[in-house]
Amino acid sequence: MITRGTAALAAALAAAVVALTGCGDSGSSDPGVLRLWHYEGPDSAMGVAWAQAIEEFEASHPGVKVEFEEKGFEQIRKTAPMVLNSSDAPDLMEYNKGNATTGLLSKQGLLADLSEQAASRGWDDLLSPGLQTTARYDENGVMGSGKWYGVPNYAEYVTVYYNEDAFAAQGVAVPTTFEEFTAALEKFRAAGTTPIAMSGAEYPASQLLYQLALSKADRDWVDRFQRYTGDVDFHDEAWVYGAETFKSWVDAGYISKDTAGQKAEDMGVSFINGQHPIMISGTWWQGRLAAEVEKFQWGSFLLPGSPMTLGASGNLWVVPQGSKNKELAYDFIDITMRKGVQNALGRAGGLPVAADEGQSGTPDDQQVVENFAKISQVDGLAYYPDWPAPGYYDVLVSATQKLIAGSASPHEVLAEIEAPYRENLPNVGK
Repeated sequence: MITRGTAALAAALAAAVVALTGCGDSGSSDPGVLRLWHYEGPDSAMGVAWAQAIEEFEASHPGVKVEFEEKGFEQIRKTAPMVLNSSDAPDLMEYNKGNATTGLLSKQGLLADLSEQAASRGWDDLLSPGLQTTARYDENGVMGSGKWYGVPNYAEYVTVYYNEDAFAAQGVAVPTTFEEFTAALEKFRAAGTTPIAMSGAEYPASQLLYQLALSKADRDWVDRFQRYTGDVDFHDEAWVYGAETFKSWVDAGYISKDTAGQKAEDMGVSFINGQHPIMISGTWWQGRLAAEVEKFQWGSFLLPGSPMTLGASGNLWVVPQGSKNKELAYDFIDITMRKGVQNALGRAGGLPVAADEGQSGTPDDQQVVENFAKISQVDGLAYYPDWPAPGYYDVLVSATQKLIAGSASPHEVLAEIEAPYRENLPNVGK
């Protein structure tokens, strides 16, 4: 809820813009500079690949330098509308896909239409229809049709990362059914270990709740929620199962109540340090785990028993309408779609969209690729729960924090996430 006055809010947003963009002449229209923002760590697959893209871009554009600024995900998420409506907009930036983010900015006129570039440069041929879903938005900012406002150059999904050594020590095999998975959780708990690394203060908890709901869902259920193709019952079998199962896992000790205030970084570090044998999160962690896990062998598997999986294209390259060097931005996007960078992304543990075959790195990376193929073959990508409404990310985080802390019941939580969803429907013509 907004609890402060308009003036205070405006001041806070203005301060956020200053913090994000810095001072001085950063908004200058220097034709020899491409201002680029993204929030991928240098050890991530995307960070590795895009560093190569910067080198290739500068080599093919003599006299032009890439002025790269690494931003935090939360920085860009919270301040993008204000920044992009100012003279400090970068020329190119990574932004979250979906109706509540890229869709909203496109509707507000803050992003350049990339449709002509997608056709002339062949991006529309490189991206499958499923991956194009998050690149295109209609006049209401709803994904799946209309103009191109972003270009993804990788894919991603949520998977179960596991500590192979810890599994072996407890005599636990990789589960093939949901019952086997919950039996594994109980075995670790009985041995005195909290099995699941978690973050309640950021995205992972709400994604797990959604994933549990997806285990009782199908494509029609997903489209009704994500693309407004029909009515959504937030107290149907799937949503109730997701919320009640999540709460039961907290009550059983499979998820610690202490994680209500922890961030995604805390979750990742706890898994990397071997404190928890399981982390349920996105393939964007793949490169980080490969670089930093030293104490144990690890791998990944899809949550068994679920026909649908959180996932989609990766985040998007978007070109702000206020970009002062749009042609340079288009050239950079094009380089990230070429074989060299795509192959580098695959070798670094990412999921490229246009690489040569056999470019995945380690066997663990190959497992990620194979699991993605399994999801794609059954049309199982279910997007992310925060996409349907502006500000929905914060609503979901707050709601799932209450499930972890035990301050709200599953049905109270579902009612909490239902209200803003319904309030947004008139904004998308529903």
